[in-house]
Amino acid sequence: MPNAPTVFSQIVAPLFQTEFARCANRYPMGRSSRSFSAYDHFLVLCFGQLTYRESLRDIITCLSTRRSLQFHLGFRGRLTRTNFAYANEHRNWRVFAAVAELLMRKATRLYGSSGDDSKAPELVFALDASIIDLSLKLFPWAYFARTRRGAVKLHALLALRGTFPAWAAVTKADFPDMKMLDEIPLATSAFYVLDRAYLDFTRLVRLETAGAFFVVRNKHHVRFQVIQSRPCPEGSGILSDQTIQLTTKRSRSVYRSFLRRIEFDDCDQNRRLVFLTNNFTVEPEVICDLYKRRWQVELFFKWIKQHLRIRNFYGRSENAIRCQVWTAICSYLLVAIARKELKLEQTLYQTLQIVSVSAFEHMPLAELFAPSPQIEISDPQRTFALS
Repeated sequence: MPNAPTVFSQIVAPLFQTEFARCANRYPMGRSSRSFSAYDHFLVLCFGQLTYRESLRDIITCLSTRRSLQFHLGFRGRLTRTNFAYANEHRNWRVFAAVAELLMRKATRLYGSSGDDSKAPELVFALDASIIDLSLKLFPWAYFARTRRGAVKLHALLALRGTFPAWAAVTKADFPDMKMLDEIPLATSAFYVLDRAYLDFTRLVRLETAGAFFVVRNKHHVRFQVIQSRPCPEGSGILSDQTIQLTTKRSRSVYRSFLRRIEFDDCDQNRRLVFLTNNFTVEPEVICDLYKRRWQVELFFKWIKQHLRIRNFYGRSENAIRCQVWTAICSYLLVAIARKELKLEQTLYQTLQIVSVSAFEHMPLAELFAPSPQIEISDPQRTFALS
């Protein structure tokens, strides 16, 4: 369908150019190129993510071979390696971070109304971080003392309903995980599921003060006094469900409220897990299930590392790395939004693969992802179906 927009332009369509312009105006570029706008820069980076381009030269060569279609893809500027490299070096990465926040809000509105058959609360977020390895020879500014290699750290607050990032941050690799509890946005009555690295009672007070709930895995050195014990359902794996109070002088001075301690026997992994939470109303099985679902944030990190371009980078400066990581998150969100709006049956991976080989095609997305009809062919020996 020659009159239809290109597949790539339809994928980025949920982001209006006026919305992008407001984000770009918040962080103006000191000496910007007249022929290569911030929106062109964003489209080039997203194109590289969605079509698996390996390098700056790879992206420009691919787009130059289809110069007649650049306008239909959304580009209005002059695409050269010089313009692209200069923008990677000098355009503030916070522009793309602001765009990612905008897309996160759009995804929240889309996935917030999706049904969930589980007994889990409506607002559940999992916070975690993952290391992105870099070559120390190419990125000497990213030295990580613990591994003696180059790296940056990606923090993500994943909404477990819809499995998309509701908040993210990119920091130096040695940034402590628990300090992110001071930065994440908090919603009243929401559950925040955390690993042991985030067990800091000084910062957990912030969640309780905001009216939010947390579920965090306990550490062995925590000292406490049992105030009350509740009966545990048989056959559920729940070993204890207690109300406790911290007893050490320092912990009790910063966290004076009671806590709920749940001990769970994980037969599948042959281990015992202990959780602390400030919620006393939900069933203990729900608390354990929330922590089990926290694994989705680990799968999110694994997915974007395998299927998006955050291992081969288009620049060597810290600004270029941050720009590319943020546009990887934007690309993930754009594909997730398109999949939800069109109610596609394909998985996110399948959707991304189809987009990667069809970016230049003039075809409506609904038609592109429509299942191909089964054609029955008669044969003297057998009958088989071609799809």
